[in-house]
Amino acid sequence: MRFFATCKMGIEALVSNELAALGINVTKVVDARVDFECGYADMARACLWLRTAERVLMVVGEFGARSFEELYTGVRAIRWKDYIGRRDFIHVNGKSAKSTLFAVSDCQSVSKKAIVDSLFEAYKTRSLPEDGDEIIIEIGIIRDVVTVALDCCGAGLSRRGYRTWNVAAPISETLGAAIVELSRYDRGIPLVDPMCGSGTMPIEAAMIARNMAVGMGRSFAAEKWRFAEGRPFETAREEARDLVIDITPDILGSDIDPHAIDICKKHAKKAGVTVRWLVRPLSELDPPAESGIIVCNPPYGERLMEKREAEKLYKEMRTVFDKLTHWDKNIIASHREFERIYGRKADKRRKLSNGGMTCTLYRFFAEEGFIKE
Repeated sequence: MRFFATCKMGIEALVSNELAALGINVTKVVDARVDFECGYADMARACLWLRTAERVLMVVGEFGARSFEELYTGVRAIRWKDYIGRRDFIHVNGKSAKSTLFAVSDCQSVSKKAIVDSLFEAYKTRSLPEDGDEIIIEIGIIRDVVTVALDCCGAGLSRRGYRTWNVAAPISETLGAAIVELSRYDRGIPLVDPMCGSGTMPIEAAMIARNMAVGMGRSFAAEKWRFAEGRPFETAREEARDLVIDITPDILGSDIDPHAIDICKKHAKKAGVTVRWLVRPLSELDPPAESGIIVCNPPYGERLMEKREAEKLYKEMRTVFDKLTHWDKNIIASHREFERIYGRKADKRRKLSNGGMTCTLYRFFAEEGFIKE
């Protein structure tokens, strides 16, 4: 069967690598999407294990459409009885880009009518109660090609289930995991986040270190699919539990805000990981080892602080981080002049998106690098 994982721009290679590590066949990588082929068992494993993807969807139809008539005909031609029971609740999402059909709400309405008409004919009825399980259908139109897919997830994959409380402008779990992966973190390397906020990046790093499937503690829409063979999610969870490594990684999260650290402790407990948390300002950063990795999501100025205060913080970061000559630094920021204000050109850059803002991950390597690119 055909599936695809959606992701933020700039993260595609990470998602592809994660799928390959699961032994799943990746067929295509395009902007913000990775296509793959597998059965239901591997689909469930992908939902549980993908750290950096946003959603997993199963393709049930694909065709060209430049008119609503073509859209209706293409959607209705799908054997919807194979996927939707006569009492299931049908929820249709839509999106369109660079296509003749651009009114998303109209595309959703036409598609749902086509689905309902198909079911009327299949079930020999003129009414569908829609009081049963929810089936989420995604209608995506890009360059006049319609992809019809079933959403395997329900809530997005960033919803791990551990982050109940939040500070202002938190980084998403999927982006936090992506930054940790891009830093080339390994469980044997110390990691520090000196402005940890709600604790996302240290917790994601701890889950990577312990080889924990990020979706173990939540449910997925595909678990209610009656047409899925076997019990794929139960099997995937049993496998995931057996693969957890019983270690306490050397990970430290600190923040100047005591309330933020209290939240971090609650989140780490819910996630089932152990992280060392400290209340302290950036100026008092005291790494636990001679070398390691720093990950950092400082305030951007647009949300949390005035721009000048953010720029002052960037200069302070340079002063503090320059003392840590054997540490790699990974800083995500939206300020276009970050490198000029920080006072040093990054060794590597990666364009990313954080909460709808275009950002860059700036990577500064240690003088005697211990991580091979």
